[in-house]
Parts: sequence; structure tokens; C-alpha cells
Amino acid sequence: MTYKILFLDIDGTILNPDHTYHPKTKEAIEQVRSQGIEVFLATGRPENELKEIADELNIESYISFNGAYTIYQEEILVHAPMKEEWVKEFLAIAKKFNHEVLLQARASNYVTNTDSILMKDFIELFQLEKVEAIREDKLDDILGVNILNALSEEASHYVLNDDIRLAQINVNGAKDSYDIIRKSMNKGEAVKLVLEKLRISPNEAIAFGDGMNDKEMLETVGASFAMGNAHPELFQYAKYKTTAVSEAGIFTGLQQLGLIK
Repeated sequence: MTYKILFLDIDGTILNPDHTYHPKTKEAIEQVRSQGIEVFLATGRPENELKEIADELNIESYISFNGAYTIYQEEILVHAPMKEEWVKEFLAIAKKFNHEVLLQARASNYVTNTDSILMKDFIELFQLEKVEAIREDKLDDILGVNILNALSEEASHYVLNDDIRLAQINVNGAKDSYDIIRKSMNKGEAVKLVLEKLRISPNEAIAFGDGMNDKEMLETVGASFAMGNAHPELFQYAKYKTTAVSEAGIFTGLQQLGLIK
């Protein structure tokens, strides 16, 4: 099989919990790029919070906000904010159950409580730099939503309709935290739009992920890998299992496909 494009999640796939990456990960990316394979980051992170790792790995194209904002070589392919009425309802539910909420936009991240220790830990965990209190005038351009400190039975209240599902965050230190995922716009839907734009078949695409927000992406491509450290429920959606992020899982998987030495 000839492969033409590679999609990589960041946290837990490229980056270890301490925000470092295995030297072989960068080596693997450089090897496939030298073969003419396009490389995309595909993350739940906001756009501003992926720039550093993108620059380090020389990657220009990315899917951010779990698919809601997608760039191919500086061209915007997707810009899909959440419905404002949904965002307001999420905030009302969070207030009722005493949850913390982080709203992601291109300009900044907006939080329910800037003094919360739980929120401060989450901000540090994901290296979020631009953070401020929630502003009513910004609720119409929210691209991603995180719910913190939510027990599973409480978290289910955020599933307002059939277009919403919750993805538990698969990162140490983010216990009881969730991404709110749209079935109509997620990493998988963004991957489909990228493939259509570049006229690449899904069978010519590879993806690596570790979290439940990677589910649709892994279902979309021909060669899908769940990291060894992946959320237990993710393995059923991947064609292959590779080693953990700490064991250079991306390198191992691409080696398994015969793309690198």
C-alpha cells in the first residue's frame, strides 16, 4: 500500500505526560516526510497551544479544537464554532453540578473560575497560555469545550442532543474531565475534508491516537493505530496497536507498515 498522509494526535501520542517526546518520534516524522507523505497534527488543543510542538517538528498543517479549526499550509479548511445556545446550556449545567468549564476559542481560553486549583492544574497540564474569565460576548465563537470534575452520571447531562458525545480525557492528572465532541464536526470529519481537499483516499491515510476524541479519526483512515497507553475503549476502533508513547509508539507503528527503518 502507498501512503500519502499521516495524522498525529499530540498529548499521549507525540508527547509524554511531562511534555517531552521520544527522539525516535521526531526521526519517524522526518523519515515519512522525506518520502513525500503529508503530516498533520490532529488534536483537541486550541490552535495557539500547538504552535510550539508544530514548530519543533516542522509541521505546518493541523486539525485543532477536535476538528473545529483545520489548517492546511495556512489555508483555513474548517472553522466551525459551537452553537451559542449549546455553550450557554453547558455553563448552566456546570453551575448546577459545581463543575468547572474551559471554553476554547482562537483568541483565548475562557474559564468559569480563574482561582480554582483544579482549573490551574488543568491549565498547567495542557500548557495553556492565554486564559481569562468567561465573557458573554465571546460565547458565539467557541470551538471547543472541556468539562472538569464531573462524575460520569453528572457528565451525561451535557449530551443535549444526538450530535453530542463525551470523550473522557486520557491524560494523567485530568481525572473526571471530558471533551465535548460533536458527531457532525470532530477529528474524523476534519480528516475527511482534508482527504477530499488533497484528493487522497482514506486507504492511503494513517492515524495515531490514544484518547476517545481520536475515535472517529481512527475509524476514518485505512491504517489506524491506538497507542499502547490508549484509553481501553479505543482499541476496538483501531486496526493496529502500537507501543506506548514513552516507547516511541509512532516510530514502532510506522516501522510495522514498512515506511521507516
